[in-house]
Amino acid sequence: MEMHKKEDIVVVGGYGHVGSTICRILGERYPGKVYAAGRRLDRAERFSRSTGGKVKPLQLDIRKPLPPGRLDGVKLMITCLEQIDTGLVHECLRSGIHYIDVTANGAFLEKVEQHKDEAAAYGAIALLSVGLAPGLTNLLALEAHRKLGGAERIELAIMLGQGDAHGQAAIEWTVENMGARFKVMENRQQVKVRSFTDGKTFDFGGGIGRRRAYRFPFSDQQALPRTLEVPSVSTRFCLDSAIVTGLLAVAGKTGMVRLLQVGWIRRLIVRSLKLLRFGGDRFAVKAEAWGRSQEGRTESAECLIRGRNQSDATAQVAAAAAAMVMNSAMPGGVYHMEQFTDLSGILKELGPDIALDVRLSPMREERVRYGD
Repeated sequence: MEMHKKEDIVVVGGYGHVGSTICRILGERYPGKVYAAGRRLDRAERFSRSTGGKVKPLQLDIRKPLPPGRLDGVKLMITCLEQIDTGLVHECLRSGIHYIDVTANGAFLEKVEQHKDEAAAYGAIALLSVGLAPGLTNLLALEAHRKLGGAERIELAIMLGQGDAHGQAAIEWTVENMGARFKVMENRQQVKVRSFTDGKTFDFGGGIGRRRAYRFPFSDQQALPRTLEVPSVSTRFCLDSAIVTGLLAVAGKTGMVRLLQVGWIRRLIVRSLKLLRFGGDRFAVKAEAWGRSQEGRTESAECLIRGRNQSDATAQVAAAAAAMVMNSAMPGGVYHMEQFTDLSGILKELGPDIALDVRLSPMREERVRYGD
């Protein structure tokens, strides 16, 4: 890897399901400056050849200390792998390297937030909540929050197509969190909840219709009470198959999810979900917000995005965010997506297949469509 002035982009997990799409998009924009990084050099090289050399290979194991000089010439690091500690984040920021994380792990993102002073001192941007959920969900929440002039409660809903192609890491994360207990903010107080409980029906419109979704530990609901100062935020999740979603909810209520603690059972389910596709490839993400008018009336706002292939959408959002960071004049610091940009900035990069439908309370109605 040639080291000159800082202009290179390294995508850790760059030959994986989402990372490879990020690399291809950025490789077209910055040919020869994008590196697909990972432990397997042979896979990185094979992927590089498939791009015609626009994306270069790089062997990098983030679990080990980085060799001296390995980050010379790097302007932006994007990680598409789950991490436990923030060692890589520390290495990037203290080297003045911008950092983007594509993960839904709220506990890890909170650890990254603790590096805000370090990022500011070295002039580096760390951008979090990048992707579909978190990511687009955060920006939908921001849009609804603005429409109301300040929301008191925001409820997010995510529907994913079971027939879509999901990456190994995404499937493993979903399976591991089926029985998770986690904290959410309700009326400015943290309360403990459990995955696949407390179902609520959402209307996703556009041929999808109404779906019952259940609590799930996406990190947007942990970040938004801090970034938007909203007293209550929750995120719920469902698949396009109501039957499969219902079965998962039953498993959560009866305690059957405890079987996932058995290693071979968990591995079997992960393999099955990767190979078997029962539904379609549509996805939808929605924010419903409530607030009060100056006259004291309760008002609501809904923001909805629909599309196909959530993995591609995640990669497109990450690539768009990367281009923004590369050209940003923002001061160094740690930002979530809703603190860095808004829907209009991202949706211009996503193309005509993503529709945004904004609906306000009955007294005021507005519909907007981007990408036409």
